[in-house]
This record gives sequence, C-alpha cells and structure tokens, in this order.
Amino acid sequence: MKKIINNPADCVPEMVDGLVRTYPQIVEQISDTEAVVRSDKASMKGKVGIVSGGGSGHEPTHAGFVGKGMLSAAVCGQIFTSPTPDQIYEAIKASNSGAGVFMVVKNYSGDVMNFDMAKDMAEMDDIKVKSIVVDDDIAVENSLYTQGRRGVAGTIFMHKILGYYAQNGASLDEIDKIAHVVLPNIKTIAVALSAATVPEVGRPGFELAEDEIEFGVGIHSEPGYRREKIQPSRALAAELLEKLDEKLSLNKEKKYAMLVNGMGATPLMEQYIFSHDVLDLLNEKGIVPVFSKVGNFMTSLDMAGISLTLFELKDDKWLEALNAPAETIAWQKG
Repeated sequence: MKKIINNPADCVPEMVDGLVRTYPQIVEQISDTEAVVRSDKASMKGKVGIVSGGGSGHEPTHAGFVGKGMLSAAVCGQIFTSPTPDQIYEAIKASNSGAGVFMVVKNYSGDVMNFDMAKDMAEMDDIKVKSIVVDDDIAVENSLYTQGRRGVAGTIFMHKILGYYAQNGASLDEIDKIAHVVLPNIKTIAVALSAATVPEVGRPGFELAEDEIEFGVGIHSEPGYRREKIQPSRALAAELLEKLDEKLSLNKEKKYAMLVNGMGATPLMEQYIFSHDVLDLLNEKGIVPVFSKVGNFMTSLDMAGISLTLFELKDDKWLEALNAPAETIAWQKG
C-alpha cells in the first residue's frame, strides 16, 4: 500500500485540519469534533441550516460542499464509518440560527441511526430538525450496510437544491417538502475498475482481475450486480444509461441534469471520454441535458471507476437552483 499519509489512525483529523487551515475563508472546524461549519455562518441568521456528513474517504464530499449556497455544516466520520451522534449534534447546534436545521443523510444503516439519534438530542434542546434519507443508487435493492438502496453521488444535487432554497429563506417545512419531491427524480449507477484501499486495512476491499470490471459497485466497495471483461467507454455508458432509462423513462420532452463522477483514481481525461459517450447516446434519444458536471464529487478513496447520475428536472426552479452560484471548496460554477 502506497499512500501519502502519516499514521493511518490520524488520517481524518489531519485531513480536516489541513482543509480548514487551507480554506479559512470558507470553513472552520467545530471545537472538539471532526465537523466543519461555514465561516460566514452569521449570514445565515434566521435561515434554515443544512447539515450533511458521513464517513470520510469520499472527498470532496461532504466538507467540500460547505459554504454559501450549499451546506451549513458537514460531519466527517472515520473512513467509511458514520460520524457519532454527538458530533452530528454539535454540527446541528452550530448550524441552527433560529429557523431549524435540515439534515441530508445517505442511506447507510449507521448514518441513518446516528443522525436520528442526533436529531433527538437536538430536539431536546428545542431545535427543530427534519431530514431526508437519500437512496439514489439503482444498482441493487439491498447491500452491505443498507436496508434498501444506497445513497451515492446524486446526494450532491440534493445539497445544491436545498442549499439554494435555504440561502433564499425557505422555511424548514418548505425545505422538507421540496426534498421529498426532488428525491425520486435523482438516480445513480456506477462501474468500478478496481476497489478502494482503506489505510488501516491496507488492502483493496475486493479483487478484480486485470481485465475485469464490476457494474453497480458501492462507494464502500460493496458488491455490484455483475462482473464483466473490460469494455470500451461507449459500452460502459450504454449499460449504465440503459439501467437509468429503466428507472427514469428517459424522454426528449423532459429536462435532465447530468453528473459524471469520478470514484477517486479515474483521470479526468477518462471522465470526459465517458461524458462524450453518454452525451452521444442521449443525443440519439433527442435528449440534451440542460445542466451537466464532470469531476470528482463523491469518491471512494483510490477506487478506479465512474458513476453516472441523471436528475429529471420537473420544476424550472430546480434548474435555477443548480445554476445559482455557491461559495464552497468543491462546487464550481457551470
């Protein structure tokens, strides 16, 4: 195992420290936690706080999306491990400015349990808290760590949509309603060329032969739905797009946002080649996404692979929300 680290046990605290000291104008660390909060949190006075988080190893998620127009705070658990309820609770308190807090939780058993416990703790302090559990991964119905579908890269769209509404003064009840209307329209699926290596484990989460890939793999190296011999990018794009079509019933009369997401070790060149193929295949259906992004948004340490998210934009306001500026480390305009 070759990694640019010190002690594997110190990866998360050293990462968080490096992040907040590099970008003090955007984020600051919440004392005695591995959570970060917006440096300009005073500007959110009277507005709903948006909190997310989960295990580390998926950077830039979640801390990279803290800032104006997106998240108010993010909690960084240990690698591939849910943050503890007390740390989530501190993030809720730091994000609360009188209008309540909304939590975006990915559908993993530990995350769901610990965020729920933190919600109960906050409500004992008279902080109103609501939440959404994101389950955008269509690859498998149940997997390791989950009951139901996993929460993956489509979560970033949820961060952006809800962050926009919070920034513009929507109430907690309004944000809760919007989140639950948005969620069924976001779908994601991935393919992996190699597994992630957790530093404290020192070996990949699964083994693929040199000429093998796995469709539907999860962001913690959870199993997918099929192994195959390596195929050209266009064939991979066709497979993932076919699966998404089954869930979204793609139609040229509808509007879509597209997210091509690298899993950690996939060069941008390959991501853009894949995007080229997805866009060509969509064009054959008469579809041109009205919003698209390519890059590393929700990774899996050093996994080589890619995920594809499509989001049906049933409300023009959602497109406005995606296009609105955001001042975070990882979200770039356009």
